[in-house]
Amino acid sequence: MDFLNLFEKYWPFMALVLWFSYKWWNSKRVLAMLPELKKSGAILVDVRSAGEFASGNAPGTINIPLQELGSRLGEIPKSTPVVLCCASGTRSGMAKLMLKTKGYQNVYNIGTWSKFLG
Repeated sequence: MDFLNLFEKYWPFMALVLWFSYKWWNSKRVLAMLPELKKSGAILVDVRSAGEFASGNAPGTINIPLQELGSRLGEIPKSTPVVLCCASGTRSGMAKLMLKTKGYQNVYNIGTWSKFLG
């Protein structure tokens, strides 16, 4: 089997592996930057639902559910770094895209909220 046939047969699996590898790498990168971001006054935003946030959250995070983010942008200054989290990193990834399109420059997705714990 040549490479082209192998790629045609397994591209969905390869794409999935690449996606999860990127999420893992990016999360590690943001986690390493977190102490410096906190020194810069970063705002830590958890975009999970209010119920999810109430059942467990990291100290210092504020809860702005993803579905409310567009109407609550005034709570997040554009001049301050923003670190986003959720349950898996997917909603916080969507929130990052939203903030970027609204003119926020320093936006980071750490992935799961529990990464703020330690």
